[in-house]
Amino acid sequence: MAKRQPVSTAEDKETCVLIGLATQNQKREQLEEYLEELAFLVTTANAVSKKTFIQSLTKPDSKTFIGSGKLLEIRDYVKAEGIDMIVFDDELSGSQIRNIEKEIEGVKIIDRPNLILDIFAQRARTSHARTQVELAQYQYLLPRLTNMWTHLQKQKGGIGMKGPGEKEIETDRRIIRDRIALLKKELIAIDKQMATQRSNRGSMIRVALVGYTNAGKSTLMTALSKSDVFAENKLFATLDTTVRKVVVANLPFLLSDTVGFIRKLPTQLIESFKSTLDETRESDLLIHVIDVSHPQFEDQIEVVERTLEEIGSDDKPTLLLFNKTDLLENKDEGDTEVSGVEIIQGLKERFEKDGLDVVFMSARNKEDITNLRDLLYSRVKDLHVKRYPYHQFLY
Repeated sequence: MAKRQPVSTAEDKETCVLIGLATQNQKREQLEEYLEELAFLVTTANAVSKKTFIQSLTKPDSKTFIGSGKLLEIRDYVKAEGIDMIVFDDELSGSQIRNIEKEIEGVKIIDRPNLILDIFAQRARTSHARTQVELAQYQYLLPRLTNMWTHLQKQKGGIGMKGPGEKEIETDRRIIRDRIALLKKELIAIDKQMATQRSNRGSMIRVALVGYTNAGKSTLMTALSKSDVFAENKLFATLDTTVRKVVVANLPFLLSDTVGFIRKLPTQLIESFKSTLDETRESDLLIHVIDVSHPQFEDQIEVVERTLEEIGSDDKPTLLLFNKTDLLENKDEGDTEVSGVEIIQGLKERFEKDGLDVVFMSARNKEDITNLRDLLYSRVKDLHVKRYPYHQFLY
């Protein structure tokens, strides 16, 4: 009989402080939004954030990222409260990590890319996902090796330590590079297998769900395909691509759900998750799922569109699906209160004016799913008839 795993409690979770830098390129209001997301990332990584520190500088300090005075303030707080780690919202260089550790000893220094990589390592379930994440971790580690390797030897377990840091065999650059080369070869083989699987799916139109992480793609996948797909109110609940056959009326198509996007997504992840993102690249139609209840959903739309452009998928026909309408609250605009219905109507008029297909719904409650099915039927039928004109008599 399998042993029951102990339930994690607040007492045994790692504690951290969050650090953000407001600069001429990143205003304080914007930074505060990013730090809220960073706190959610920390929660997803199973840690507890105790305090947030914000500093305003023209640009990051080349030695310690933040100013020396703020660094001392953080050091005093961390030592007084027994904090386990310090999490920066931006990427740090190896020398910056080393200099910060000299000032604040005995505490882990984690930047945003490292935190995201650790979450991916925690959530990788298949050998494919684990290989992709391990490659991204080593690519992140290599330029920081002089500092990071001694750092990893001193620390055991916890956030930022999962994966390469647990294998006490990677002792120099040559071994790390050899490991990266081996992982790349493994991924090339996996890419070929995945490409073969995609080519064997026949003549069905392929639709891909894309969107910001935690926008509700997996919940929508379950609602449309009527099959269980893992969904959770945490960031990056889905890493592996899930593909399901969906039939609307008499028209079948393939629906895929892939990893969500996020601000400041580590470039190493985009590179190593190439085969996963190919599902998006090779699709015929995109459904861009948007959490309309999120205060910064328009910023999230921009992040997704920018990422799609980076992977070469920005020219595909796209349906905008504003999800979580059941969570949409009234908001104040000047002296008047605007209702959720009025917000939806305003967004509908704005995006439809640009000729875009727009749907508003709650995937969790399956509200207005009929509208989505009707629109999907129309768009998939058009794509199918265009590709196979001799099939059009079937519809």
